[in-house]
Amino acid sequence: MNVWLGWVWITVGLISGAVVGLFFHDPNWLGGYGAWRRRLVRLGHISFLGTGLLNLAFAFTFANQTGPAPPVLASWLLAVGAVTMPMVCFLTAWRDGLRHLFPIPVASLIGAALSVIVQGLL
Repeated sequence: MNVWLGWVWITVGLISGAVVGLFFHDPNWLGGYGAWRRRLVRLGHISFLGTGLLNLAFAFTFANQTGPAPPVLASWLLAVGAVTMPMVCFLTAWRDGLRHLFPIPVASLIGAALSVIVQGLL
């Protein structure tokens, strides 16, 4: 699942970057370069790529190991984080109050990382 999700998310990140890149030439787009909305849209686009790479890193971390199986919890938490991070970024760019949803993707991704670390210590 994580390999597939990683490559799909990287592709979506590249496409979303191309789409929002069509408007970057306009210095006033979404309130200007330093505006909250514009920064959140950029973060949403980059979060597709970043969380896609995290999913690939997870999958390849355990690809050639003969030891214990990859932690299932980390796999699912990475998927939740990958789906919710760009979604929360774009929703927050739309409605400022939705920024309170950021603990969902952040906690998911931190939980996944900790689960991988614990697996490595066992």
